[in-house]
Amino acid sequence: MRILLTGSKGQVGSCLRDRLPENWELIASDSQTLNITDAHNVHNMVKTFEPDIIINAAGYTKVDAAETDIAKAFAVNATGTLNLAQAARTIGARLIHLSTEQVFDGYHHVILTENMAPNPLNVYGHSKLAGELLALNAHIDTAVIRTSWVYSEHGHNFVKIMLQKGLETSTIRVVDDQIGCPTYAGDLAEAIIRLAALTNPARGIMHFAGSQQMSWADFAQRIFAEAAEIDERYKQVKVERIATADYQSAATRPEFGILDSRTIQNILPEPVADTPLAHIIAKLLA
Repeated sequence: MRILLTGSKGQVGSCLRDRLPENWELIASDSQTLNITDAHNVHNMVKTFEPDIIINAAGYTKVDAAETDIAKAFAVNATGTLNLAQAARTIGARLIHLSTEQVFDGYHHVILTENMAPNPLNVYGHSKLAGELLALNAHIDTAVIRTSWVYSEHGHNFVKIMLQKGLETSTIRVVDDQIGCPTYAGDLAEAIIRLAALTNPARGIMHFAGSQQMSWADFAQRIFAEAAEIDERYKQVKVERIATADYQSAATRPEFGILDSRTIQNILPEPVADTPLAHIIAKLLA
């Protein structure tokens, strides 16, 4: 199996590199080695390496910055995804593309299934939805995996931010009226690998997220509880629960972003279980 991985230095990309089967050939690219917004470069790389599967873990993920950096968000998340889909179609490769729960508005506070109508509230969500639609329309062998609240020992994420802030201040204000499912990037990577290994390729939209529903404040509370088991300094940290209206943010985010992961879990030969948060905290504090 030959894999072309974009966004290889991001959270999911890093976890994929750590877990990919040894007998699979990996071509790992990032924004420096492959500019996915350049169709000519994308087609050249795909024709040169002829991957069996392209896994698109690249993306413009700065949700607040996207509100003003609209052109770049759409160039990466929409045009870049289309370029990969068209290149995959040209050589008969499969495309596995990562998307987000932020294609939904979350107003109805119901668990989000793949057949529900998207309604993004911010530029980031609009750009990711555009990428989904362009890819699915351009190439039949496309699988879109929507996920949410990704964290890991790699890159920039909520867990790392909380651990750092917990050493700087004793009280941290965290939004308590946005509900989602934190997702460990390693679990998502494992689901992608199992999906890629299927003899009969899965197509269309699928959801994958952690199984625990919570607010950002709940998540912060759990992070500090686990961290306090390792470092006593975190026992002093208190989480002040606030409303979204009391937190300044350029982008509007969904109030309720619980993704129904049953479709992909039922497709896989063995469901992917949640990695305990304590394991990740231990790695980060080691």
